[in-house]
Amino acid sequence: MAMSSEEPITKVDSEQVQASSSQEDYLETATERKQHGNDCFRSGNWNEALVAYQSALNCLPKRVEKQKTRAGDGRSSDEGLRDDEDGGESGKGKGKAAEETPGEDVTEISSPSVSEADKQVATLRAVLNANIGACYVKLGDHKEAVKACTEAIQDDPTYVKARERRAASNDILNTWTSLASVQEDYNALLELVKTPAYQADIRRKLERLKPRLEAAQKRETDEMLDKLKGLGNSILGSFSDAKYSVPQAELVAGNFGLSTDNFKFVPNGSGGYSVNFTR
Repeated sequence: MAMSSEEPITKVDSEQVQASSSQEDYLETATERKQHGNDCFRSGNWNEALVAYQSALNCLPKRVEKQKTRAGDGRSSDEGLRDDEDGGESGKGKGKAAEETPGEDVTEISSPSVSEADKQVATLRAVLNANIGACYVKLGDHKEAVKACTEAIQDDPTYVKARERRAASNDILNTWTSLASVQEDYNALLELVKTPAYQADIRRKLERLKPRLEAAQKRETDEMLDKLKGLGNSILGSFSDAKYSVPQAELVAGNFGLSTDNFKFVPNGSGGYSVNFTR
């Protein structure tokens, strides 16, 4: 008797079908909400767009944390959404980012251990976070924009627009840490986008960034040292408190004559400081 060529559906097969169906459902829902966000963004309704993107993001599974990877992303207008989802607003960046059309500017995530469905989820999650960052840029909240773009980059280390957007917001924050992140992003962009004009532009930005980064480092280091000196002087001064007898106070403060002014912080040439004691 001829054997049927059809294989019986096992429990494992059934579970895989259900999982696939579930993934299709939440991907479809998230995509619909993203499109609504794009429409709102094009209309200038950035708060509503933000809510729509966040709602879409909530439809997707959370990213599984793994070993840290270097974020590397490309150049994108601070103000536009990612080309692949920006609701039609395309970044004015040169090179790769400028050539991509909505839905195409996210590099497909590839890994032998990641399923096709997981790649789609990670790509969409990256797009949504980048668009959330674009909304925060429009709303003037650059700290949140940096956070959102960082999330996007963690899902897609080659996301040029998210990297550009994060660099632009960090540049506005203008702190030592944020400017160091800008430098990191620019260096990553040089590796990601090889267009000569784009590279020349990034190199010019790096040159302009260098003195600002050094100034921010010095400013914040000086502020920190001033606070430490103030704290140190207040502690040394406390030895003359009423709980000490006069001779005791003189022994500690008078005889030794200690003050934080006796401690000099000297740059060591490698970004740190050496402490020298002087009388």
